[in-house]
Amino acid sequence: MGPARADGAARSRRWWNDPPSQSAGGEVQAAAGGPWTLRIALQLAVLAAAAFIYVTAEILPVGALPAITRGLHVSVAVVGTLLAWYALVAAVTTIPLVRWTAHWPRRRALLLSLACLTASQLISAMAPNFAVLAGGRVLSAITHGLMLSVLAPIATRLVPASHSGRATTVIYVGISLAVVVGSPATAAMSLLWGWRVAVAAVAAVAALVTVAAWAVLPVLTLSDEQLARVDSGAGHHRNRRLVIVSLLTMVAVTGHYISYTYIAVIIRDVVGVRGPALAWLLATYGVAGLLAMPLIARPSDHRPRAAVMSCMAALWMTFLVLIALALHRAPGAVHVGITVFGIAAIALWGAAANAVSPMLQAAAMRAGADDPDGASGLYMAAFQIGIMAGSFAGGLLYERSVLAMLAASAVLIGAGAAGMTAERQLFDVPATGHR
Repeated sequence: MGPARADGAARSRRWWNDPPSQSAGGEVQAAAGGPWTLRIALQLAVLAAAAFIYVTAEILPVGALPAITRGLHVSVAVVGTLLAWYALVAAVTTIPLVRWTAHWPRRRALLLSLACLTASQLISAMAPNFAVLAGGRVLSAITHGLMLSVLAPIATRLVPASHSGRATTVIYVGISLAVVVGSPATAAMSLLWGWRVAVAAVAAVAALVTVAAWAVLPVLTLSDEQLARVDSGAGHHRNRRLVIVSLLTMVAVTGHYISYTYIAVIIRDVVGVRGPALAWLLATYGVAGLLAMPLIARPSDHRPRAAVMSCMAALWMTFLVLIALALHRAPGAVHVGITVFGIAAIALWGAAANAVSPMLQAAAMRAGADDPDGASGLYMAAFQIGIMAGSFAGGLLYERSVLAMLAASAVLIGAGAAGMTAERQLFDVPATGHR
């Protein structure tokens, strides 16, 4: 290793192990060297709640789609574009916003995102037509990437460096809860009282989370040395390791969303589960993810490469099993064995997909350790592009067959896993004094 690379590695290690800095009022800004405490647990819970309510707002149209269609007198296809446009706006605005707010105290950037979310939901709840509803969602989409980009870096600065993977996992618990609890809850409210009530409820919770974030989180002002590192870290596109992590994540996310966008169809036509049981199997997908994340949290800190590759292998095997089931199931026939294997595959899919996401984001922040917020922003932009590309490609492939969707997912997941295997240093963890 040459002198320049050695110095860069040293600076990367120092970023993750900087001692707690003090604000003007003497407030401790991070717990980089201390143990987990009740206060830190509360702070992480608030961050998880922020992720929960933001993602709940993002996917609300999925459950409220019939109610919005009836209430605003538009087609199902038109309402469906709310998710695609949301992902596009988030992908385009993430990196510029992360760079613009790079010198801000981290809490301020988070509060801006939550304030935009609250305002967007209020606008959407009172929208007289579809155009205003879409415009209101654009406001939250603009800061969506910023919020997800700063959440994990904030979490890692609150805990010892050796616990960074576990802190990032806490954030993803909030995201998984949005799928397991948030989306069904807003869907039920839309059916019972109308979609406007559901959106207004999200706005109210978002406002409460904003106040809680202001009350319990430290300001997290960057020191002069950290600000200098942020400036020097602006060229993330030249960081080979970070770019590779982001690109491979984009490939894997695209593969995942090609099929996940139509998971209800897969459950019905491939697994053979219909009616109310379909909703229970969707919940099983989310619950499996919730159970998997705590199990993978410690390995993600100590053996991240093995943990990531295990999850990617499980994802790839899931799609191979679903392809085999799709080939052997006769239309309209009932096969108990196929259904049992299918249910197990859906649960494994949920466990692996939810567990691997925080580990990939942690890898991105380690790769851009001089400016983890900016590195996280590049990662999130790639993630959003993957969502958009996967949803679009899934729609095109769905017109051909479910088998074509599953095959495309298997190819892309396999390609992502192969790329991660080839890059042996992709998940290296800097040596710290806390291991």
